[in-house]
Amino acid sequence: MKRHGLFCPNMISFVSFLLLLFLGAALAPENHENFLKCLSLQSDTISKVIYTQNNSSYSSVLTSSIQNLVFSAPTNRKPVFIITPFHVSEIQAAIKCSKKSGLQIRVRSGGHDLEGLSSISDVPFIIVDLINFSEISIDAEAKTAWVQSGATVGQLNYRIAEKSQNLLAFPVGTCPGVAVGGHFSGGGYGALLRKYGVAADHIVDAHMIDARGRFLNRESMGEDLFWAIRGGGGPSFGIIISWKMELVDVPSTVTVFAIPRTLEQNATKLLHKWQYIADRVHEDLFISPFLYRANSTMVCLFTSLFLGGVDRLLPLMQESFPELGLTLEDCREMSFIESVVYINGFEIRESVNANILVDDRFIKRFFKGKADYVIEPIPKEAFEGLYDLFYEEDPRTYGLLVFFPYGGKMSEISESEIPFPHRAGNRYTLLYYTEWQDATNEASQRHKNMLNKLFNYMTPYVAKNPRTAYINYRDLDIGTNNKLGDTSVQEASLWGKKYFKNNFYRLVHVKIMVDPENFFRNEQSIPPFNLLKDEL
Repeated sequence: MKRHGLFCPNMISFVSFLLLLFLGAALAPENHENFLKCLSLQSDTISKVIYTQNNSSYSSVLTSSIQNLVFSAPTNRKPVFIITPFHVSEIQAAIKCSKKSGLQIRVRSGGHDLEGLSSISDVPFIIVDLINFSEISIDAEAKTAWVQSGATVGQLNYRIAEKSQNLLAFPVGTCPGVAVGGHFSGGGYGALLRKYGVAADHIVDAHMIDARGRFLNRESMGEDLFWAIRGGGGPSFGIIISWKMELVDVPSTVTVFAIPRTLEQNATKLLHKWQYIADRVHEDLFISPFLYRANSTMVCLFTSLFLGGVDRLLPLMQESFPELGLTLEDCREMSFIESVVYINGFEIRESVNANILVDDRFIKRFFKGKADYVIEPIPKEAFEGLYDLFYEEDPRTYGLLVFFPYGGKMSEISESEIPFPHRAGNRYTLLYYTEWQDATNEASQRHKNMLNKLFNYMTPYVAKNPRTAYINYRDLDIGTNNKLGDTSVQEASLWGKKYFKNNFYRLVHVKIMVDPENFFRNEQSIPPFNLLKDEL
């Protein structure tokens, strides 16, 4: 298509300037007053759940669900208002009045977003915090459950086990404090993924509020939107308040082990061999290595969950991974809910107090993460070069690599079944993680620099064209939308195809249908088709 003179760079820059002026106007105090007046007209109860910056509880409410202390810094822009709704009508009012006042909405269910997008923004915004939407209803006989987005993974695991006598579960992640809202909408997976796939594979209904303020379920939202919110990032399309899921069977007895091996104990050889068997062993067997530095050596900790007794596990390990040297003494039999506690690093004694899973008082820290997908085994020599990067760092700098095996059910589901596309062909996910407690800029930069060195070093050994990534391990380094909300599909595809592959374009199609004005947006939200840019 021939370019029209109207679309010259100077004209676009002028339009952008006007848009920035508009965004600035949203900061005006009268707009804030109009927002509050609008809310009072829309809802009789919302005054009880809204916090202004002058409210004595504002700071505590703001920080209560920020799990990453990086985003608690006083330099971060704060929301104009925080709303902690109890009722759907309060969410609908927040949407309608935010649109009228030119305020963005950030939706927060648990506050674990790795880039803090549920709690911070560069433009005037409010937070809708779903902390009060945390009900869980289990129907063990029908093997289904409804869970609201503010409930945590730990609470969900606990309630399912409680109602099913430890015979049902759901394939969620391994961090108990993560809320299900963001977890499900990005796909969500844990130690059951080889047996059952990701959490979003088992979502059969949902309740949400769209940009027009409509309350929708699966039937009324239609199959395209229902497809999009299961792995495509819910915040792009609306506010998802609850999910219906099909539960999965687990045996009465499972087996776990955690075996550390140092370099002197052939850790490199074992990790290299693991790559060849991790996605090919029986789907009941999940083996996930953790690689980290310990003093002057490297340690590879082989952790595992097996859906069955040790009598079945030992022959399987002898057949597929005899090099690890697993013995009866290395193994612990327990119920599935006890294994959830074990996998999360809590000490297992003679009896387990699973109540720890419903306790929301988890330690907050500074952290940063990235993710890669590995298709071909990494050579031994590459691991040895990786170790050098760990040794070069200040001993106070903590870094961790987690190898998350695929295969099994993950290889049986089509890439396009839901937006989460990472299926057959992936041997494992490689997660990069660092954390620190020191609040200084020096500590922050030291840890982030280490993570970037590890990530850059691995470039030749991971998936390419694109270098795929996982939306629940959000990484703004791979690309962002612009702050004006007029990002083109082509521009967004630079990061969007890394998360969603070709599913990105179907997500754009859904966005056009349900939110053409791009009200629900953030630095990595799905954009609608941009007539000005996408036609050029």
